[in-house]
Amino acid sequence: MNYLDFLDEALLLRLIEPLEIRQKKTSASPAKVCLCDHALRASWLGEVIPLDSEGLVANPHLTDLAGRLAESALGYFLASFPFLKVNYYPARGIEREVDFVITIGTRRIPIEVKHRKKVDYHEDTYGLRAFLEKTVYNAPFGILVTLDDDVTIYDPRIIQISLASLLWMR
Repeated sequence: MNYLDFLDEALLLRLIEPLEIRQKKTSASPAKVCLCDHALRASWLGEVIPLDSEGLVANPHLTDLAGRLAESALGYFLASFPFLKVNYYPARGIEREVDFVITIGTRRIPIEVKHRKKVDYHEDTYGLRAFLEKTVYNAPFGILVTLDDDVTIYDPRIIQISLASLLWMR
C-alpha cells in the first residue's frame, strides 16, 4: 500500500480512478486526488483561496487555483456517497478529459467543472458533448458545474448548476 492509498483509507483525501471502458489493461493514467478539508490545506499553506464570486472578483489572480480547489471539493463530495461509483475520464489522443463520470447501473453521467464567471459553450463543454455523443457510454445527460447559477447553456443534454447549489444537495 502506498502513502496516497493510506491517506484515502484515512479519509483525508479521495483517489478518483480513471474510467476504463473497453480497455484490456489499466491505463497509465494516475488517480485524481481530491482533498477532504480545504481549510486544513489553507492553514498548512497559510493561504486562503476564495470560491465565491465576490472573493474571486477581488482576487482575480486566484481564479485558476480556485477552479482546481472547486474540482477537488466536488470530487470528494461525490466520492462520499457510499453506493455511487465515481471516476474521471482521462484525455486520450484527441479526446478531452471529463472531470468526473458517475456510474449508476448501466448509465454514466459526465460532470465538467468550469468554476469561472464566463463559460464558453463551444470550448468549455467540448469534453461533455463528445462524451454524450458516444453511445457506448450510455450517458443520458451531462452536468456542467459553474461558479454562479446565471450561466445559460443552449444544449438540452447539458444541465448547468453552480457548485454551491450542487453541494447543498446533501
